[in-house]
Amino acid sequence: MNKAFLRKHWSNILLVAFIVLLFIPQTGKPIRVFFHRLLSFSPSVEDSDSRERVDLAGWLIKDRNGKIVSVEGFKGKKILINYWASWCPPCIAEMPDLQSLYNDFGEDVVFLFITGDGSDRVNKFMTSRDFDFPVYYYFTQVPSLLSSNKLPTTYLIDENQEIVIEKVGAAKWNSEKVRDLLRTE
Repeated sequence: MNKAFLRKHWSNILLVAFIVLLFIPQTGKPIRVFFHRLLSFSPSVEDSDSRERVDLAGWLIKDRNGKIVSVEGFKGKKILINYWASWCPPCIAEMPDLQSLYNDFGEDVVFLFITGDGSDRVNKFMTSRDFDFPVYYYFTQVPSLLSSNKLPTTYLIDENQEIVIEKVGAAKWNSEKVRDLLRTE
């Protein structure tokens, strides 16, 4: 290729190179994570008069040690539920924000990070990224109001079991708006 051709078509060459990098697993995933973080916004809050109340009775999840946990036992507390997977770029993009919230509100808010990934994959993911939030696995059927087949999906439930936030896709969770919702009165 001569210099005149390169000068004339440099933007097209860069675009093709970028597209090729997206399809290479070692470079594509980090690029997608970067763009999800870049394009994420703080989630919307449901209007108080249109919030739905969720029934947590009978919903069981399993912690990383295999212990069965009844979600109903968290009644009266704020609960942040995040469905995620270690292979999901939008999930990975929002995890640092969620980890920050867990670090700051883990004593006052129940955090349920629920995944269908295997424990080896989860352990490797958590270690490689220095995450220490509590991970749970599906055990019984998820209540219909909290059921989603898209990742990530996150719900914030208030002390009255009303859904305050329902967000599908990556979000900027470490925002002042979300922090205000998590603060105890």
